[in-house]
Amino acid sequence: MKAAAAAPEVREVMDIRQAAHYLGISADSLYRYAATGFIPAFRLGNRWRFRKSRLDEWMDRRSGIESGPTEVQEPKLVRSQKKPVRPTRLVGRTARTGS
Repeated sequence: MKAAAAAPEVREVMDIRQAAHYLGISADSLYRYAATGFIPAFRLGNRWRFRKSRLDEWMDRRSGIESGPTEVQEPKLVRSQKKPVRPTRLVGRTARTGS
């Protein structure tokens, strides 16, 4: 009897595909999160790399689990981010009076 297919080995340093599988999200989402700095990542050449330990710490912080000593922290004020308003352009020409 054959053994069941083993889960892929989780390495300390992962590429996009491995990290996306580890986090359970799409690779496209992970690219976007890495590029905006939302998730801890670094570039090695032109490729994104992710440390498992940093991802675990990031997930713990995001879920409210602290692995370090417990201390009371002040809640952070969150500013709502609004998209900048672009100035309106006049479309079309101004009306001409003819003669």
